[in-house]
Amino acid sequence: MKKLLLLFILCFTITGNSQQTSTNFISLSNKAEISVITCGPGDEVYAAFGHSAFRIEDKKNGIDRVYNYGTFNFNTPNFYGKFAQGNLLYLLSAYDFNRFVGSYYKEGRWVKAQVLDLKPSEVQACFEFLENNALPENSPYLYDYFFDNCSTRLYDVIDEVVGEKLVIPETFKNSKGTHRSLIQPYLVDKPWGDFGIDIALGSVIDRAVSMEEFLFLPENVFTFFDQLKINENGVEKNIVKRTDTILKAQEKDSNSSFFSPFILFSVFSIFVVLITGKDKRKKQRTKWLDFTLFFGIGLLGLMLSLISFATNHASAANNFNLLWAFAPNLLVSFVLLKKELPMWIHTYCLGLLILMGLLLLIWLLQIQIFSNAVIPILLLLGYRYYYLWKLKPRS
Repeated sequence: MKKLLLLFILCFTITGNSQQTSTNFISLSNKAEISVITCGPGDEVYAAFGHSAFRIEDKKNGIDRVYNYGTFNFNTPNFYGKFAQGNLLYLLSAYDFNRFVGSYYKEGRWVKAQVLDLKPSEVQACFEFLENNALPENSPYLYDYFFDNCSTRLYDVIDEVVGEKLVIPETFKNSKGTHRSLIQPYLVDKPWGDFGIDIALGSVIDRAVSMEEFLFLPENVFTFFDQLKINENGVEKNIVKRTDTILKAQEKDSNSSFFSPFILFSVFSIFVVLITGKDKRKKQRTKWLDFTLFFGIGLLGLMLSLISFATNHASAANNFNLLWAFAPNLLVSFVLLKKELPMWIHTYCLGLLILMGLLLLIWLLQIQIFSNAVIPILLLLGYRYYYLWKLKPRS
């Protein structure tokens, strides 16, 4: 259950509990380098979007350290409660780079390093900034998987140290899509993860992203730094002086499943339509079907309501999936076990149909984009709601 909770809420981050190491802000040599590290996507949903970090390497002083903003401490009191509520503090951890790379080697993921063309004084400034930020009293921060994560923090650091000299590429000054559209390519072979993300997160991630928000994905950070320039006394130059491939991706077998949410829900939709057709012919009502539908939809609605209203996950706000995953259905399901239905049930079902019509309007206006797997769900619910509404003549 704990693993399912992690996969459901955590969309993309590298987890860990790395022990902190530190230096006393030693003076780096003139050959020291700072790199933006980008790691390729992993197989699990929480690793599907890759990862970003900094690397400081100074061979003269024997330093080769990674600065990883994507770690947290499993020993945190009430860990899973804070995680579910969106109150878990993430950490900047500094540790040996080889240990960092080793985990990606085991997972067969690629790792690239963009070595930045900065002056020794600027490398030193970045080093001191990161070392200070990695101190126990400074390391924790409130993570947000779209607006403040391991990738967005990299640009923040460089902007803090050499911000006035940075020349932002023109192509990054305009909108680059929405958060939802930007994560879709990473979820093509993870249809259930894609469905879970789509129903758990609200319309907040369907608005156009700013340049800074575009940098929530590691590969976007890689592209951004590849085009980023720095102005040195009126002369512009690329901030990346070279790109090193540290690890190449290992070929893996496709793990796509035939039983995608769309197919499974389509089969179930046909099943519901057939039973409803039989009920119409025999002028009866299959009570167990109504109970199962209303109870399942209501339970899902309750879960989504808790995520949307009872947590600090900003991206779960304004979730219009609640118009079809309607939480009150959970209570109504027990009423549907009765042989004779109260009159208000028919009005209630009409209200459910109106809510679904409103959802379709929201989808059409692109206020929120819904998963295609919702289509068969809406069809089966709409057909059954309509049947229950028409089961008795309206007064």
